[in-house]
Amino acid sequence: MNYIGSKYSLINFLKSSVAKTLEQNGETRTPSEMVFADLFAGTGVVSAAFMQDGYSVIANDIQYFSYVINKHVLENSGKLDEGACAQLIDELNKVDGVEGFIYKNYCYEGTEGQEHRRMYFTEHNAKKCDGMRLAVEDMHNKGDINDNEYFFLLASLINSMDKYANTASVYGAYLKQLKKSAQSEMKLTALPITHTQAQCQVYNEDISKLITHVSGDILYLDPPYNARQYCTNYHLLETIARYDNPTIYGKTGLREYADQKSVFCIKGQVEKAFAELIKNAQFKYIFLSYNNEGLMSCDAIERIMKKYGKYKYFIQDHRRYKADNAREAKTDKTVEFLHCLVKK
Repeated sequence: MNYIGSKYSLINFLKSSVAKTLEQNGETRTPSEMVFADLFAGTGVVSAAFMQDGYSVIANDIQYFSYVINKHVLENSGKLDEGACAQLIDELNKVDGVEGFIYKNYCYEGTEGQEHRRMYFTEHNAKKCDGMRLAVEDMHNKGDINDNEYFFLLASLINSMDKYANTASVYGAYLKQLKKSAQSEMKLTALPITHTQAQCQVYNEDISKLITHVSGDILYLDPPYNARQYCTNYHLLETIARYDNPTIYGKTGLREYADQKSVFCIKGQVEKAFAELIKNAQFKYIFLSYNNEGLMSCDAIERIMKKYGKYKYFIQDHRRYKADNAREAKTDKTVEFLHCLVKK
């Protein structure tokens, strides 16, 4: 799915930089003997890549929809019957649409008579989303599916709905006209099922609290770089994941997000939060992804990390993320820094 700041295209850069650091520091353990933590995990592409290499993984994100996706991608390995999962997907695709919360608040027909006529989904796709989401919850409540199947189905629904959203990639706004992909009739598609022996744990916590009670060998940090809060950009996926009928407001139908705001998006607080994070981290190798346009300067990052051990960085050009192709930017690329600390 589309995700701001996704490191999918940088996986090889991250892996090679980590491998080089381990080698330069005389590390003799194999990946299967080490714990890799990804505590701003997003949709889990970095966690999944290191899991496939054999690392035990600790993943975390404060967004519940990210937690759901990572529960499937990381924790379901070896725990699902592919034939049974395919049958569940087929059953859900046959579920009738329902005029539920998504229909009543996020499609044009469902918001008739309201102050804001929202157009995030077509009438058909909004109803299908509601029907499937209610069916998944009902099956779980009745014991017809276990926890692993529940997260598999819910993660697949979130990922599928994103493909039919009438947006320019994020949910901070909807388009005024239905784009071609949004007009297609929604079909639930299964997320891939992984098969590894790696042990994984997934959390849905504030990183500043989690960092005090997890530990391992490699800590990878990919916090927000700028003032855009992820919770506002992905509020609709959060609502599909929780399906908690929240009070919503404004033109875009935002849910309350005060408890999910990140201090890493606040210029006056980010350096202090980062310093506390590094101080409390119980990991030998710490890597921070950050670009040259972030709220923290490279000098500030270096100063903070150097207090706790040996510091260096790796760099690579990275194509700028653009949610709206019409938006102008000074350059098409940013410089991606991977700051590295070998902690004393």
